[in-house]
Amino acid sequence: MKSTFILRFAVAVILVVHSVAGMFNGGVNDFGRLYLDAVGFAPFGLILAWMIKISHLVAAILLLANRYVKLASIVTIFVLMMGIIMIHFQEGWFVVGGGRNGMEFNFLLIFVLLAIMFPNGFQKSSSTSDL
Repeated sequence: MKSTFILRFAVAVILVVHSVAGMFNGGVNDFGRLYLDAVGFAPFGLILAWMIKISHLVAAILLLANRYVKLASIVTIFVLMMGIIMIHFQEGWFVVGGGRNGMEFNFLLIFVLLAIMFPNGFQKSSSTSDL
């Protein structure tokens, strides 16, 4: 059986730091009021922004506890995909370097979460040996 603890730990740290920073620097409120409300989620933008951040914190806890990992991953993948669709795709691929605010980081996190959800790939049997 393959262990996913290292990946789960890394993703949990990223989710916690990203969420907590936004909670204390006003970023969550700005994202809700200035972006989500403006693109059509008014008057629920602020609530939605907080739900996203709280979902990240809950997912981090679940990933660390190795409980409901698939559910936490699916919700987080959905949030990351919506981030790509609504924000990052139009900015291009690169987060830094060849561009700014692109989708490469979300892309990587999505596939790390898939690797956590399916540590043996999409095989039906876990009886195959590791090489």
